[in-house]
Amino acid sequence: MVFPSVGLTKLDLARHYERVAPLMLPYVRDRPLALQVYPAGIEGDGFFMKAVPGYFPDWIDRVTVPKRGGTVTHVLAQSAPTLVYLAGQNVVTVHTWLSRADSPLKPDRLILDFDPSGGAFAEVRAAARAAGERLRDLGLYPYAMASGSRGVHVVCPLRRGPSFPDVHQFTRALAEQMVADDPRHLTLEWRKADRGKRIYVDVNRIAYAQHAVAPYAVRARPKAPVAVPLHWEELSDRALRPDRWNIKNVGVRLTDGDPWTGMRSHARALPKQQ
Repeated sequence: MVFPSVGLTKLDLARHYERVAPLMLPYVRDRPLALQVYPAGIEGDGFFMKAVPGYFPDWIDRVTVPKRGGTVTHVLAQSAPTLVYLAGQNVVTVHTWLSRADSPLKPDRLILDFDPSGGAFAEVRAAARAAGERLRDLGLYPYAMASGSRGVHVVCPLRRGPSFPDVHQFTRALAEQMVADDPRHLTLEWRKADRGKRIYVDVNRIAYAQHAVAPYAVRARPKAPVAVPLHWEELSDRALRPDRWNIKNVGVRLTDGDPWTGMRSHARALPKQQ
């Protein structure tokens, strides 16, 4: 039993990852993974697994990347059987790097995570829409995702070239301008105690070896919510909630296809700093 409050087992988790694999794999393939593991279910202690355990079978793909003082070998999810195997190893949530294994120092995505601090979710939707307008004005192509937790991720595919510090500097400057224009609703304060009810604009995932939740991944929350890509216009839907979809009801959503189809074809060069 992984999600006791809704009666979902490890088999349910594995079946979910098998079902979503055709849509999920384009967003996780070739990326080092950070895996959120709950050996006794989500009501027990969990941990992040980054280094591949020695007992993982040889058919699980891997990549070895530099880290301070050495290297670390991460799992690569190249196939549906890998996702199912990970569920069997108590992996609830799959997180990916913002870069691919063949060039780990050069991100091909930027992410702004709009994380509420107690205000209305309508304000989160509005902030995400405002970010999208700014990103389009700069020549980028934004996508949105209900995080399955509390907020919304705005993601832009990038042409590889600039480093993580370059992409972070660009995104931080955009976030700073958003906060300066709307200090009542937005903040860059890292400490929760300093945010009040303002939305935290998190750009700190844009760094080497950092990670973000993968599309269609399950979150370690009581009702087994799922991170779901959105059509941009859904950010105007008053019924939208970040945890609207879960293992039990996401199947209906999947019949409509993937709102992010063709994302890589919309990769753009990082704009010059304003």
